[in-house]
Amino acid sequence: MSPQDNPTTNPAAVIVLAAGAGTRMKSRTPKILHTIGGISMVGHAVAAAKGLDPAKLAVVVRHERDLVAAHIATLDSSAHIVDQDDVPGTGRAVQQALEALDAQALVNGTVIVTYGDVPLLTTELLAELVATHNKDANAATVLTAVLDDAAGYGRILRDATDGTVLGIREHKDATDAERQIREINSGIYAFNAAVLRKALKSVTTDNNQGEMYLTDVLALARNDGGRVAAVSTTDRWQVEGANDRVQLAALGTEHNRRIVEGWMRAGVSVIDPATTWIDSTVQLAEDVTILPGTQLHGTTTVARDAVVGPDSTLTDVQIGEKAEVTRTHGSGAIIGEGSHVGPFTYLRPGTVLGADGKIGAFYETKNVTIGRGSKLSHLGYAGDAEIGEDTNIGCGNITANFDGVNKHRTKIGSGVRTGSNTVFVAPVNVGDGAFTGAGAIVRKDVPAGALSLTVAPQRNAEGWTAANRPGSISADAANNADTANNAGAPRAAGTAAN
Repeated sequence: MSPQDNPTTNPAAVIVLAAGAGTRMKSRTPKILHTIGGISMVGHAVAAAKGLDPAKLAVVVRHERDLVAAHIATLDSSAHIVDQDDVPGTGRAVQQALEALDAQALVNGTVIVTYGDVPLLTTELLAELVATHNKDANAATVLTAVLDDAAGYGRILRDATDGTVLGIREHKDATDAERQIREINSGIYAFNAAVLRKALKSVTTDNNQGEMYLTDVLALARNDGGRVAAVSTTDRWQVEGANDRVQLAALGTEHNRRIVEGWMRAGVSVIDPATTWIDSTVQLAEDVTILPGTQLHGTTTVARDAVVGPDSTLTDVQIGEKAEVTRTHGSGAIIGEGSHVGPFTYLRPGTVLGADGKIGAFYETKNVTIGRGSKLSHLGYAGDAEIGEDTNIGCGNITANFDGVNKHRTKIGSGVRTGSNTVFVAPVNVGDGAFTGAGAIVRKDVPAGALSLTVAPQRNAEGWTAANRPGSISADAANNADTANNAGAPRAAGTAAN
């Protein structure tokens, strides 16, 4: 059954208002494109709306129209983009959206109005709004919140007998008694489409702000004999908007608190929730442990019994079962089960570490595939390379993959052992079971089982320090060593002591 066939369950339309300039953000980025939990604010709003499975979804835009519209298309390609004209006000924005939707097919049923800068609003609360509105056959239903401090908000005036909404009183117009009311208007509504369509024709800009107020629809609906009611929530965060970066940070913190708490209740151990940040799009398995100072972003997934942190930032990284990732910065990488990464490791995109492998301290990797059980333990770089199984890459090894114009690949086989400070000058292949000596510069292919050495005779220029650095600490140390060595030398036969 389609939403159109069951209007008591699904709304006929959801209208998301996203036209504001958001000047208090003081940003080149449109306000609604600022992110919380890895998703734009309007992305959160659209997701909550889509969860209702509406027959139609419209987003009203104006400021940075093309940028916002392009982003909306990535969220829902079927969403209707509606351009708000020069007439200001939420009433005009809704009127234009309804007209645009009606132009395709007349909207009948429930219309939800919400906002692109209310990121913590959930589908569940919207569904409660829809259910109440439909069950009671209301003309309009407003979502309200009960706040400890309602200063600055419009107050909900209710009928003392049946609890229906008499009106909304703006703070500046409220009496002292009305200002004691803690129930406030969120600006989020459910309307009967026919009532909304008719009332909007009577809404004017005849007010101090010169705007078409959507709140006027409530009074018009009631005067026309319609029932106006409210659904109230004590969860104020669900109706909080972000007008500046202070409010954005507060909403981001609360969103993250909820995400982290949700994962803990799902079986994830988070040692310090206050310093752990997890995007909405991250997936964690049971018995994962997240240590302090960890940030998990994008499409990162962590499998069962893995340990991440402390002090790790991972974006779009896949972590296998029982892997450990310590003090690591990584993106676009795959870490196999039972593997160890870190500390102080930089995983760049295209890094694939096989099961039971290791990328150790102060290592950088990029576009490299590392086989099962292979180890890159410390102080090196591996880029544009393929490394086989059970290979041990020595300390200080690097792949010299860039010739200044093009990048080339290095292929190192299985069971290879490389000495410290080996440099692989790509393109080059190292066969299975090969060894390299310390300091080797591998410019040619190394056959399987061969030892590759770069050998040059060592030359010692004795007395160089005293001759070239006279009076220095090093020269004094060398002279003292010579004196001590001479004093301890055995006397020649037949000589007498003084």
